[in-house]
Amino acid sequence: MDTTKSKSHKPAEQPSPKSVRERYQLTALVLQGGGALGAYQAGVYQALDEAGLQPDWIAGISIGALNAAIIAGNAPQHRVERLHEFWDTICRPPFFPAPFASPLFDNLSWPVQMQNSFSGLAAWRAMTEGQAGFFYPRIPPPLFPLKAGPTTASYYDTAPLRSTLERLVDFDRINDARAMRVSVGAVNVRTGNFAYFDNTQGPLRAEHFMASGALPPGFPAVEIDGEFYWDGGMVSNTPLYKVLAERPCHDALIFQVDLWSAVGELPHDFTEYMRLNQENQRLLHDLMALVPEDRRGELAYRRAEARASGALTNLIHLIYRNKPYEGHYKDYEFSANSMREHWRSGLADMQHTLGHPQWLNAPSPEHPFVTHDLHRND
Repeated sequence: MDTTKSKSHKPAEQPSPKSVRERYQLTALVLQGGGALGAYQAGVYQALDEAGLQPDWIAGISIGALNAAIIAGNAPQHRVERLHEFWDTICRPPFFPAPFASPLFDNLSWPVQMQNSFSGLAAWRAMTEGQAGFFYPRIPPPLFPLKAGPTTASYYDTAPLRSTLERLVDFDRINDARAMRVSVGAVNVRTGNFAYFDNTQGPLRAEHFMASGALPPGFPAVEIDGEFYWDGGMVSNTPLYKVLAERPCHDALIFQVDLWSAVGELPHDFTEYMRLNQENQRLLHDLMALVPEDRRGELAYRRAEARASGALTNLIHLIYRNKPYEGHYKDYEFSANSMREHWRSGLADMQHTLGHPQWLNAPSPEHPFVTHDLHRND
């Protein structure tokens, strides 16, 4: 039995969706890039879905953008099913089945050395054969191009990914920004500048999501409106700043799902900057309440009003943890067994997080920006 597809037991103290909606005007899901590790994000989303917590805004980079397309491009009752279909599709070898790929082998106590061998073989097959519904090697390789160009200067062709997205994603639904805001990041090849594609600024198509995951030299640049784009992770692999910088002045609950484990102390600069920035915005907001009504039309007040914010932010941070058998190739190791293990990890981590209802409490005006890291708050 594939345990990722069975309903799991919910934590006893899970908060109700209604109570969360009463505390926050915005719920966002932020998905980092990380290739094959993205199945962890699918497990995280399944736990949110089981808890009835649907995001209002989803932002992704690379594989996070592809997961975002599947989630936003389907009705809520079909999203987990479509995520399974997407990951089951891209985790199949294109030619012949992988040995021991059945879920029956998932829970066997293989020695770590054997697991490492299976994992390495799966990564080698991905490099040499490609992945069904995702990419395949170019023949001849780009070292000997007959006709060079941005869309062919890569080791792999991602045409199968376009077909997969068009089969599993309703782009009319994605482009209904009233249902869910969608933002995906990419890098302009010509300028080197980071760019976001957002359904509040124009319609999104398959190529916008493919561009976000077009990591060179493996994958080709994707042309959009006369410009070529590469993977957004080349400049910024986590779209958190997009949500924090552009959200309306609403209290927000943000789930950030990262796929790269940090070794040692996490860098605090960015989080500390955002915390101080929001505390200053809140302080300015409170001070402006003391300005008499007859002075609020003055230029200084209007300038301060544009910079002030009374919004509160609760950031829930989940980070994928490396498995003992994984090697440096874990982001392109697309075996079905590893995919299911990543999915189960994300599901368990999010369920564990939701089992701490106090973490979902709204911050106080004195501390308007708080973070909770699953692996640091136990």
